[in-house]
Amino acid sequence: MATRTQELAGATMSEHDGVRYLHLDSPWVQGAMRLAKPQSLELEYIQRMMAWMLWRPSTEVAEGHAVQLGLGAGALTRFSHKVLRMKTTVVEINPTVIGANRLWFRLPPDDSRLTVIEGDAGRWVADPAHAGIAQVLNVDLYDHEAAAPVLDDAAFYAACRDVLDAHGGVMTVNLFGRDASFTKSTEHIAAAFGRRQVWSLRPTREGNTVIVAARNVKVPDREELTTRAANIEERYGLPARKWLRMVRPLSPPAD
Repeated sequence: MATRTQELAGATMSEHDGVRYLHLDSPWVQGAMRLAKPQSLELEYIQRMMAWMLWRPSTEVAEGHAVQLGLGAGALTRFSHKVLRMKTTVVEINPTVIGANRLWFRLPPDDSRLTVIEGDAGRWVADPAHAGIAQVLNVDLYDHEAAAPVLDDAAFYAACRDVLDAHGGVMTVNLFGRDASFTKSTEHIAAAFGRRQVWSLRPTREGNTVIVAARNVKVPDREELTTRAANIEERYGLPARKWLRMVRPLSPPAD
């Protein structure tokens, strides 16, 4: 399984029009937070990383344990911990990213529901002690070059599957849909989860494509999905009905 060995870039911050951005020693944006609404999800692709909510019954949507691989600017972590009030664990290899989140992005200190781990995400998911512990897994692992996911091989996604609850656990992954590595990434995910348990959302304008993969989820009928989407919008202010219009089963492999 791939792990990180290269030197890690230092975290920096910029601000524009009331939004604070995280960078890793480059112009690429690694995350964002609107200063007046720190618990909201500012970036469109980050909002779509919450599409896993459609795959869970409305009565259970905020129950269980959410794990994030890659902290970014802490948006998913703040939302899971402060808004959904789920047990939340995040694994981030770069100590300067964790420090920046504590200083600039209002990441709260660890408590009974929040654990921030400085460590390698590949090693963490491969640890048998973490098998089946998460109902939700968010994967967003890009370095300062933002060229392709840092961890992206078949063994990594198989380990991600094993971290999820075998009865309905759901993963979302941020990929660049216009990148040459996209098809390879989705095929690795399909090999781990089974093609019928993998879906994709349309790319954002910036090219981010969110992939959803699940363990033994029975997809409800359209009426139930519409009800779930309306509930998500009403309770959490996320554009879930829009997600419902853009989600598709993973396409079959090209001949």
